[in-house]
Amino acid sequence: MRGVVLVTGVMASGKSTVAQALAERLPRAAHVRGDVFRRMIVSGRTEYDGGAGGEGGAGGEGEAQLRLRYRLSAATADAYAEAGFTAVVQDVVLGTELAAYVRLIRTRPLYVVVLAPGPETVAGREAGRGKTGYGTAWTVAGLDGVLRSETPRIGLWLDTSELSVGETVEAILAGRERARVG
Repeated sequence: MRGVVLVTGVMASGKSTVAQALAERLPRAAHVRGDVFRRMIVSGRTEYDGGAGGEGGAGGEGEAQLRLRYRLSAATADAYAEAGFTAVVQDVVLGTELAAYVRLIRTRPLYVVVLAPGPETVAGREAGRGKTGYGTAWTVAGLDGVLRSETPRIGLWLDTSELSVGETVEAILAGRERARVG
């Protein structure tokens, strides 16, 4: 896999671990962590909460910062690809934002991998993590609903509920042609 690979899914779906393992399997690769761009905002950061209106919701500062993060990670991925690295981008890119993100990436080939474990699996993984992604703004069921009902079926979708990290990476490599987008 050369070019850019986007690994997306809900929080606690395994994106970070899988993206890192995939990058380690490729001969020349960089792992672009989308959340790093969010954390770079030291003051004035507004979290996107998905709600309608308000500072954190649709049309507000939270959405503007989310789109800035996407633009920065896409540009970084393109720069790595231009330098001869496969850029493995990992971020939560769901709903209509997935098609928009695909348009942000200039590099081709572009591969999209959507990790889609069941909500029970995600809840179990979230409970075992040191960090918390869910709370009042997002629930596992709510974000899973966005994934399954509002996200276009772009690229390779994998139910990783029963797959190990290694098995997931093997499934991505085996399904790379299904992951390729125009």
